[in-house]
Amino acid sequence: KAKMTIFIQSLDYNMWDLIIDGPNLPTVTLENGNVIPKPMNTYGNNDRRRVQIHAKAKHIIICAINSNDFNRISSCISAKEMWDRLEVTYEGTNQVKEAKISMLVHDYEMFTMNENEDIKSMFSRFTNIINALQALCHTRSQPQLILPRTDMTFHMTTSFQKLPHDFYKGHFKH
Repeated sequence: KAKMTIFIQSLDYNMWDLIIDGPNLPTVTLENGNVIPKPMNTYGNNDRRRVQIHAKAKHIIICAINSNDFNRISSCISAKEMWDRLEVTYEGTNQVKEAKISMLVHDYEMFTMNENEDIKSMFSRFTNIINALQALCHTRSQPQLILPRTDMTFHMTTSFQKLPHDFYKGHFKH
């Protein structure tokens, strides 16, 4: 999702707005107040541009997905509908998202360094939790992203105590 978002925004931010907000296709208001789609033969330049951006948005989404996903969205009329359906397919409904967020927040709050785990692996696990939370639009302020100092100190000390004495030579200045 993040890659597609950045890709589409880099091509045309109006296109991204169209995917998120809906196509806003040209319409005409009749004398009785009813609003109907504007006939294509009456489109002006601005109308054609909006319709073209919408067609490009649908094309980009279709080109970025596999055949199984295409079958899921082939009946969608708008790029927004396509995006929303893919979002539910891969992220789940709001209830599923909330459950995932709850689980990830728990993982974050209970995060500690595992036995026999190196710093690189620990940081990678931590980053995966943060990235998953951000992907689900659950952001934390920068100070909250810092691991608890006491846990880290204890676990890092334990890890360093297990390292062979030769490891320290040349890695730390005296």
